[in-house]
Amino acid sequence: MAKYVGYVGTYTKQDSKGVYQFTLDTDNKELRDVKLAAELENPTYVTVSDDDQNLYAVTKQGENGGVTAFSIDEETGELTKLNSQTAAGSPPCHVSVDHGKSTVVTANYHTKNIASYLTKEDGSLNPATSVVEHEGTGPHERQEKPHLHFAGFTPDENYVIAIDLGSDRVITYAADHGKLTQVHVFNTPAGAGPRHITFHPNQKFAYVMTELSSDVLVLHYDEKDGSFTEQQTISTIPDDFNETNDGSAIHISSDGQYVYAGNRGHNSIAVYKVDQDSGQLTFMEWTSTEGNWPRDFVLDPSEEFLIATNQKSNTMTLFERDKATGKLSLIQSGVHVPEPVCVKFIGGA
Repeated sequence: MAKYVGYVGTYTKQDSKGVYQFTLDTDNKELRDVKLAAELENPTYVTVSDDDQNLYAVTKQGENGGVTAFSIDEETGELTKLNSQTAAGSPPCHVSVDHGKSTVVTANYHTKNIASYLTKEDGSLNPATSVVEHEGTGPHERQEKPHLHFAGFTPDENYVIAIDLGSDRVITYAADHGKLTQVHVFNTPAGAGPRHITFHPNQKFAYVMTELSSDVLVLHYDEKDGSFTEQQTISTIPDDFNETNDGSAIHISSDGQYVYAGNRGHNSIAVYKVDQDSGQLTFMEWTSTEGNWPRDFVLDPSEEFLIATNQKSNTMTLFERDKATGKLSLIQSGVHVPEPVCVKFIGGA
C-alpha cells in the first residue's frame, strides 16, 4: 500500500498554528490524518530536501523574519526543530534547498531581498552568507517597489534564480559557496508581475507564472550563461473572465509533457501540453480547484495525483492525474487545513 507523507505551509493569521502534516493514501485515493506538525508563525512556504531528511520553512519570530530548519523522522514524518536564522523585518515568502542540501535560499516579498544560507551536516542553518537587496518598480499599483517572490536553483545548480514581481524581472545569480553574484537579468513584459518559475527536465526551457497579467511565459534557458529569451506568452484564464485573478503557482511533470498553472480568482488549474522540440505550450483545459484562492498545488511522488491548497476556503483538494493526457479528475474536496499556502511531499513510505 503506497502512502505518502505531505506537509502544508500556512498563514497563521486566523486559526492555523504552523506547518501541518497529512497522508495521501494512494490505494484508497484519499487525503487523511491532517495534524499540526510544527508550531510556527506564518510558515507560508516550506521545502523538503532531496534526501527527505530535512524540511525548511519560512518563519516569523516577533519582529524578525527568516527560515527554520527541521529534521524529519523517517518512520513517522514528524518534525523536530533544529534551528532558525532570522533578521529584522517581515518573513520571506519562498524557500528552496539545493540537491546536495548545502545551500538554502529565500525570497522576501516585503524587504526586497533574497538571502542564502549554508547548512551544517545535520541540515541546520548557518547565518546568512549573502543578502542581496533589489531596486526597481513597475507600472502596476502593486509594483511600487521590488517584491521578491521566488528564489531557487537552476537544474544544473550553477545559478540561483530570483523573481521580482515588483520590477518585472527574472534575475540570475552565480552561486559560489553561498555567495550570490548577479550575472543576468531578463525583463518580462511591463506590469506582468512574475511570480514563480519551473524548468523543463531537458534544462532548455523554463516557464514563468505571472501574477498580475495571468500568463505563462515560455522561456529558452541558456545554461552557459544563465540567460533567458522569451519564446511564447499564453494566458492562464479565459478571454472573457473579467474578475480579479492572481496567478499563483506553476509546476511541470517530471517527464516534461505537461505544465500546470494555478489561478486565484478563477479558482482553477490550467493544463498545458508541452511541445518537446520548441518548449511551447498548447492549452488543454481548466479544472476547478473546488475552493477559493488556490495558492499552490503539487504533484505527488507517483505523479498520479495532484493536491491543490485553497487558502481562503481552508481546504485541500485531491485530483487523480492521467499521466498520458495530463488531465485531472476530482477525487476528494473540502479536506480541512487552516489557511493553507503551499504543499510538499517526502518520498513513499
